[in-house]
Amino acid sequence: MKDYFGYQGKTCVVTGAASGMGKAAAEMLVDLGAKVYALDWAEVKIEGIEKYIHTDLSQKESIDQAFEQIPAHVDSYFGIAGVSGTKSDFVTTVKIDLVSNKYICEEILTERMSNGGTIAFITSTGGNGWEKEGNKKVYMPVLEAKSWDEAAEILNQSIMAHLPGTFGYPFSKLAMNYYTISLQSTFAPKGVRVNAVLPGSTDTGMKDEFTQMVGGEEALLSHTGHAKRLAESREMAEPIVFLNSDMASYISGELLRVDYGCTAEEVAGIVPVGTPIDMTQLLEQVQKSMQQ
Repeated sequence: MKDYFGYQGKTCVVTGAASGMGKAAAEMLVDLGAKVYALDWAEVKIEGIEKYIHTDLSQKESIDQAFEQIPAHVDSYFGIAGVSGTKSDFVTTVKIDLVSNKYICEEILTERMSNGGTIAFITSTGGNGWEKEGNKKVYMPVLEAKSWDEAAEILNQSIMAHLPGTFGYPFSKLAMNYYTISLQSTFAPKGVRVNAVLPGSTDTGMKDEFTQMVGGEEALLSHTGHAKRLAESREMAEPIVFLNSDMASYISGELLRVDYGCTAEEVAGIVPVGTPIDMTQLLEQVQKSMQQ
């Protein structure tokens, strides 16, 4: 059978490969003949990968050390790692979910990818509303930072640093959705495609954390559309593997919502629109509370 996906022998880097969507994607890539370098804090136990590299994505030095162990030329990057913020503070959450991807793309992949290369992220439908000016006003300073240290300084000096870590998750997903689009001007001239998958509610290792964040399992299921069930990790891994494959050779800048039509029905006005996060309003509330 013809190799339609085109991963045979290609160097693929997968973050968050120890569990959930990252593990499912890494397993598929191995089956498709890719050379998979798996980055995660937890040990990656997948037969057939080229190498597991213990990596702390909240630390620039750890990322640098990881990529020293990866071939100079990278064919596909899968930015899948992420935390909910229930076990980390706001700044650490944003470093893992956002700043690490920004650093890897701008400081590493620009030099190590060439024509035909692909980049894809797992973001979230929790980042719906990324295009709203109020939200952009809040996250753009981090995206406009020229270095890891500058981004970290902006976060540490911001009032956002006082927010719980769970607010770092939607902040990062809003920013990552915009960032996916903004990277087109950087990578398209190189012939490198950049896309993202925006999952709806999914049954991963963080299911209990997200259930707590949204206020119960019923609320979590409300984001599953007519499926009326949580997605499986593989059902998010399959779309991201497709987007980074030869099968998607003319797809770039796509924010692929994978939520069984939930967001689409809201946009069409068929069902009531959920309450998207408003970061500007949130920060105003924080400022008021700190002044009292």
